[in-house]
Amino acid sequence: MNRDKIVEEFHQGSATNAYRLFGAHFVKENVNGVRFTVYAPHARNVSVIGSFTNWEESPVRMERTEFKGIWSVFIPGVEEWSSYRYRIEDRNGKCFNKSDPYAFYSETRPETASKTYNLNHIKWSDGTWMKKRTRNFDRPLNIYEIYAGGWMHNGAYPYTYEMMEQNLIPYIKEHGFTHIELMPLNEYPFDGSWGYQASGYFSLTSRYGNPTEFASFVNACHKAGIGLIMDMVPVHFVKDDFGLRYFDGEALYEYTDRENAESQWGTMNFNLWNEEVRSFLISAAAFWCDVYHMDGIRIDAVSNLIYWAGNSNRGTNEGSLNFVKRMNYLIHRDYPEVMLIAEDSSDYPKVTASTLDGGLGFDYKWDLGWMNDTLKYYATDPLYRTYEHNKMTFSMAYFYSERFLLPLSHDENVHGKKTIIDRIFGDYDMKFSQVRNLYAYMFAHPGKKLNFMGNEIASFREFDEKKELDWFLLDYPRHDAFLRYFTDLNRIYANHPCLYKYDYDYQKGFHWINADNNKQSIFTFYREDDKEYLLCVLNCMPHSYEEYNIYVPQAGTYTEILNSEKDIYDGCNMCNFQPVKSWKNSAPAGEFNDSVTIRIAPWAAIWLTCPKKKTAKKDNR
Repeated sequence: MNRDKIVEEFHQGSATNAYRLFGAHFVKENVNGVRFTVYAPHARNVSVIGSFTNWEESPVRMERTEFKGIWSVFIPGVEEWSSYRYRIEDRNGKCFNKSDPYAFYSETRPETASKTYNLNHIKWSDGTWMKKRTRNFDRPLNIYEIYAGGWMHNGAYPYTYEMMEQNLIPYIKEHGFTHIELMPLNEYPFDGSWGYQASGYFSLTSRYGNPTEFASFVNACHKAGIGLIMDMVPVHFVKDDFGLRYFDGEALYEYTDRENAESQWGTMNFNLWNEEVRSFLISAAAFWCDVYHMDGIRIDAVSNLIYWAGNSNRGTNEGSLNFVKRMNYLIHRDYPEVMLIAEDSSDYPKVTASTLDGGLGFDYKWDLGWMNDTLKYYATDPLYRTYEHNKMTFSMAYFYSERFLLPLSHDENVHGKKTIIDRIFGDYDMKFSQVRNLYAYMFAHPGKKLNFMGNEIASFREFDEKKELDWFLLDYPRHDAFLRYFTDLNRIYANHPCLYKYDYDYQKGFHWINADNNKQSIFTFYREDDKEYLLCVLNCMPHSYEEYNIYVPQAGTYTEILNSEKDIYDGCNMCNFQPVKSWKNSAPAGEFNDSVTIRIAPWAAIWLTCPKKKTAKKDNR
């Protein structure tokens, strides 16, 4: 470790490895012990107290190592798992205790002390995965978002990291997901915040186990071919007294004025104009990539990073924007294969453009417009869908402006919004038919995919962090059939490159066949790659057609590979059981000279494929 370089970059706001200096590190300085280092520029004195000092009885005074406010001390004989805090005396002589901002582990809530942990215990055997992973622009990316404490319980307690290794990985493999996105696993005091009100940005939550156990889970995921994405919240932090708020007696991590310091969530906003705060957060993102081998970082509430308090009327927060660009540039520099994903509800341009081209530098942006329009459409009474037709077509008018990811996330399953299936219009039968239609649309639409846990079993109960998923639903044939349908969608998606290879190529990725049939509410389009056409038909009405003509991109034989109304999915089984041959259309439309005639059931979503014809090579003799 080059201490001087880290210190220099830390104060310049460009450190990606500040955690290698700050925090509690096991080292040998003549004897074994722990070196504690903390940033507290406004403090008069700083001491370490802990289980090894009898807490208040014999604090160990830290030395101010430079005038900008870095304090450090080596304490011999400190053992792993020891609890500690920093005792800070502010400029007015007031003393108080704080947890370590750079702690690698912490006591389990409601306790708040930091704990010493030797990260050198972690061993890896995922080298093959790490060498081959990419940012997945031309690969399938099908994300299963989970809250670790609410996926499955062992009696009254959530699964541990070890139990997730044993049970979650086989589940992901069986049902065809490519990645797991973990709602924040940084330490946090309030369960109801789901980790989005963090107190320890480098501290893996102790709710489910320790860092070595979590790393084992990650290692096992990688060896099974599963990627991991971690949620991170660089906008705000908890205001609890033991944390970052007024850390050294004055505003340090937060803004100095109350209007900007306090957020709408009852938390404190990070002062992203402050260089040391920038280094803290950039290093936190890098920490999860370096120490825990994360394959992606999903950044929460990006609109609040772009605009002051997320309000475009207040204008852009230029200091925050500079932080975002710098963070994304540096993470891509040091971890070029790691995905950076923006959860952004704004229409700010160039979110996924390179920072070198004036963009924010994210790899993907959640398409919250698509999510809102799609769910509103399926919630609409079919009698009125003819007037809402554009909600299904509008996304393709802007899709290629960013590199979008389609999310049906935890945010769409809470706070009285109802779950995905419960939002669908109609009775129990209609909901299931239409939600199958919705997911066929989602997986055929360009863009990578994300679904929250429970979506795949058609859960009717909103997410509750205190409970596990309603796994008993799979005892009911209809929910079990839906999981089978969802699994087949995942597998077909992963095995047909036309559904992902050219997601962001406006010339090859997607083509409407008929986007304007609002009278029948039937949508037709196709996806393609170098070898295959995949035709998608969505019937969003309860009407059936024994003979329905559809234009196709080439003459040939089209085979149905998915029908949402197949009996194994609890449908009516009005399918196209035999391949259908195209016929020459007497009234061609634009590029379309050929058509096929198919059966369409009420609410049916149908995928048909046709191999591309090989182009004859010219003979130049």
